[in-house]
Formats: sequence, structure tokens, C-alpha cells
Amino acid sequence: MSAPIRDESAERDDLPLLRGERLRLRGFRSDDLGDFYALHADPAVMRYWSFPAWTQRSQAEDYLARAIAARSHDSMLCWAIALRDSDRLIGAATLFDIHREQGRAEIGYALRSAHWGRGYAQEALQLVMEHAYDRLGLRRLEADIDPRNQASCRLVERLGFRREGVLLERWQVAGECQDSAIYGLLAREWQARGD
Repeated sequence: MSAPIRDESAERDDLPLLRGERLRLRGFRSDDLGDFYALHADPAVMRYWSFPAWTQRSQAEDYLARAIAARSHDSMLCWAIALRDSDRLIGAATLFDIHREQGRAEIGYALRSAHWGRGYAQEALQLVMEHAYDRLGLRRLEADIDPRNQASCRLVERLGFRREGVLLERWQVAGECQDSAIYGLLAREWQARGD
């Protein structure tokens, strides 16, 4: 049996609450477990992910506990994407492989399929990007996307990311080799879009 997930304050210094028009990006809580498991157990959501859809609730317990324990401005920040009106988890956004000395990090995101097509992923990523560039002072963000995931590729391109290359057969998930399209966006390019 996994250790219980501790309730964590969304206002901790290392994970500020990020507020958008329709969303709140906050820390994970123990009552998120069911929604967090449903997110990662959905084969449509996990189709292009670096690991297969979960089949056991204990996978969610373990992953969530590790994500909370690893939270640090110097390595990884994980937010629950929640609707502002209900505060219910509909996805997750992560800033990870943070290299402060190099001024770069990777972004990751997942949204429950029932909420696709409403602009929630874009709103959440904009909040994470603002935090990364403005609060953390990062110079560069990267995204690793399966090139077959056209919706995700279009999303980061709308946000200003450029495809910088493709790494062939980078991941092996459930016996299938998957390529990675590597996207990058510099802080100065992000800031120029706002002018």
C-alpha cells in the first residue's frame, strides 16, 4: 500500500497559486486523487505520453506523492489545473528539469479529454510560462511532443514555440517506439509577443 498523500498548501513559497480567467493552478491535494487517476488512466489522454495509461489507482498515489515531494524551484514544479468556479482538478501542468544556472526548463501538461477544445490548456500554459519567465527568470522553455499529436503541436506553436528538431524513436511506450518533436521558446521571443 502506498503512503497517503499529504494535503499541501497551494500558497507555499515554492508553488504559488497561479490565477487565470477560468482556471486556478494550485498545489495537488489528497482529494484530487480520483481525478488525477482518471486523467492518467484515460487512453486518449495518454496516447502520446511517455508512459502508458494507468491501470491501478496505486500508480496515481505513488506518482502524486513523488511529485509533491520533489517540488522545488530548482528542479520541478507541478500544478493541478482546476476550474476557478469548482476548484476541481481537470488536468496537470509541470515545469520540470529546471536548470536555474542554465536558465532553462521543460514544460508538460495534460488535460482530461472531456475538457479538450475549450482553450484550457493554452490558458494553463500561459500561466506557467509567465511564472517561468517573469518570476523564475528563465531564459528558455522546451516542450517534448510526439509529432503525431497535432493538437499539442499546434498549441505550443500558437504560444510562440518553434519546432527545433525531431529525435527518432526517443521513447518506447507499451512496445511502441515514439519520436519526439522538440520545441523551444526564448524569454525574449515571449516578451516580444506581448509588446
